[in-house]
Amino acid sequence: MKKYVLLLLFFQFGFAVTKDTIPNRFSYSKFDKFLKEDYDCDACGCSASGGSMGFSSMLNTNFIGVRYFNQNYKSSNGLYSNSPWYEEHFNTIQIWSRIPVTKNIQVSALIPYHFHNREIATGSQKISGLGDVTVLGMYQLFQTKKDSTFFNHNFQIGGGIKIPVGKFDATNNGSVNPSYQVGTGAWDYLLATEYVIKRKKFGLNAMLNYVIKTENQKKYRFGNQFNYAATLFWVHQGSKISVVPQVGVAGEVFEDNYQYNQKVRNTAGDIFMGKIGFEVGQDKFSIGANAMLPINQNLTGGNVIANYRWSLNLNYIL
Repeated sequence: MKKYVLLLLFFQFGFAVTKDTIPNRFSYSKFDKFLKEDYDCDACGCSASGGSMGFSSMLNTNFIGVRYFNQNYKSSNGLYSNSPWYEEHFNTIQIWSRIPVTKNIQVSALIPYHFHNREIATGSQKISGLGDVTVLGMYQLFQTKKDSTFFNHNFQIGGGIKIPVGKFDATNNGSVNPSYQVGTGAWDYLLATEYVIKRKKFGLNAMLNYVIKTENQKKYRFGNQFNYAATLFWVHQGSKISVVPQVGVAGEVFEDNYQYNQKVRNTAGDIFMGKIGFEVGQDKFSIGANAMLPINQNLTGGNVIANYRWSLNLNYIL
């Protein structure tokens, strides 16, 4: 864990530049915020955010909304060269919000409902239910004024918790994909950092996130998770409608799972993805869409393959 925390801090400060001016107050302009990408997900979607789709809207600083996630995987036991592959579909409907507490502190809350289905040797299997709830607080270390430098900078650090609201079914851990759950049954702790640099309508977002996972009552512990992302975005603000297209890459690294303090084979892995999306806002509402495709992956020893992820969201500005 220490190496990832050190890498997290090194990566962010490597991008940082000398602070020019700290604003006297934090601005919550409706269509003038930086693109943000934080994430908290297990290898195959049982967590609150359901993949690397983020905690915040690109257009709206203060909002409450609903998001839908779809993630598609296929898995095989890998015992034989001709072992069959089975489809897995992870679906999540999520209530999400982002609320300013003080001029330098923002809090995000995510409440998911999962409904997953997959094909196994004995037929179709479905599970559904309320998922784990995530609360994340971010503290703004500095933000330059728009007219003070050639580039605008924003740097934040923070942390949060994942509350084990969702049901954890221990019988699913004998399957190829142990993340086929609606909850982990354990408290998790998040460390996050984010740096954004912007010039006029263009910007770059760099994010690192580390999730420390604990053992649940069934003596099962999902491996800690390290996430990173870099996203280029362009802000077009019209007289009535604002549009923010984006393109970038994201990665996730999963450590081994443990059961009764014993390492579970073929549960570690990593995935590197390309992503593309947009968000459109008008008046009090905004809509957005994102899609992610794997570029390189090695999940559960190659027994689980991620095909794609996509999401839709509708937000109301508070």
